[in-house]
Amino acid sequence: MSFYSASNSLGSTFGSGAHTSAAPTQTQGTEQDLANDITVPNPPEDSVSDFSFSPVADFLTVASWDKKVRIYEVTATGAVEGRAMYEHEGPVLSTRWSLDGTKVVSGGADKAVRLYDVQSGQQQQIGAHDGVVRSVRFVEVGPQNTPVVVSGSWDKTLRYWDMRTPNPVCTINLPERVYAMDSSMKLLVAGCADRHLSIIDLNQPDKVFKQIMSPLKYQTRTVTCFLKGDGYALGSIEGRCAIQYVDEQEHKKNGFSFKCQRHPNTTNSTQTMAYSVNAINFHPVYGTFSTAGSDGSFCFWDKDARQRLKSYPSLRSSIPVTAFNRSGTIFAYALSYDWSKGHEFNRPDYPNVIRLHAVKEEEIKQRQKRK
Repeated sequence: MSFYSASNSLGSTFGSGAHTSAAPTQTQGTEQDLANDITVPNPPEDSVSDFSFSPVADFLTVASWDKKVRIYEVTATGAVEGRAMYEHEGPVLSTRWSLDGTKVVSGGADKAVRLYDVQSGQQQQIGAHDGVVRSVRFVEVGPQNTPVVVSGSWDKTLRYWDMRTPNPVCTINLPERVYAMDSSMKLLVAGCADRHLSIIDLNQPDKVFKQIMSPLKYQTRTVTCFLKGDGYALGSIEGRCAIQYVDEQEHKKNGFSFKCQRHPNTTNSTQTMAYSVNAINFHPVYGTFSTAGSDGSFCFWDKDARQRLKSYPSLRSSIPVTAFNRSGTIFAYALSYDWSKGHEFNRPDYPNVIRLHAVKEEEIKQRQKRK
């Protein structure tokens, strides 16, 4: 099912699944440290909006403003190859793999939710909204863990689809447009306009479990659930991240917020420039996490120790999306326009690049808690 003939050799960069180890490293990285990151061949023709790795193999699905969803494989021989591609009728804003790795779901500006079958190469529309589909996820709902697709839209609703009929099995009305959404285990969190947060227990997917306001002062840009489904991380447009727990007592004890994606103003040393936090991802082995944003940099953090593990300098292009592979040995990031300054700043020469970074254990593993 290949759609590209080009490939890019990775050699033994990512090994056989074990983390790359080296001598202890400084918390501040350099561009030279990223010099060996692999550039994925034949990237999208317009801004990269979302991507995710398969939970069962090293396949990466990529959504783009060029209306296409692409699937790449990091092969056992160490090459990156394009494997499949399908289209929407408008920019694609979200894509995810099914839990068994056999299907890909996507949603976008055409208001459609589409399902792609990896084995047959066939795609179909399984749902629709009255507005832009901002985010899609495969989830398991109810006591029977029934597999469904959930989509969040600018029409101020969440809708669940059973993938066999065109009508939603359930619709939840939200207070505002969905700007970000994520799920893990039985937790689903939708970050909406005007700082609204809707928290849903997927054991009871037909109602909102808790409705709160974001602890951050400005617009929610991204939300990512903890691996255990007991909390979530928020990123906002003013360069702040919040660690939130669902249980109120746990949150009082361990919840906090911190500054990231911020840099000194080069023209005024007394000022700090704040940038949008576009992406947050939790490492599948250690539970540590990454942040990345419109400043063009990414950092690795330990929420339990409240420490920054490793940060890298700006790559002079916004980073709209990042992802770890299933073993945590690959960290993918895109250098692409994130639309934070409007359409007039989307220059024809703005890069659309996807890179794969071999994750070293010392930059992502937890460290001893500070006393």
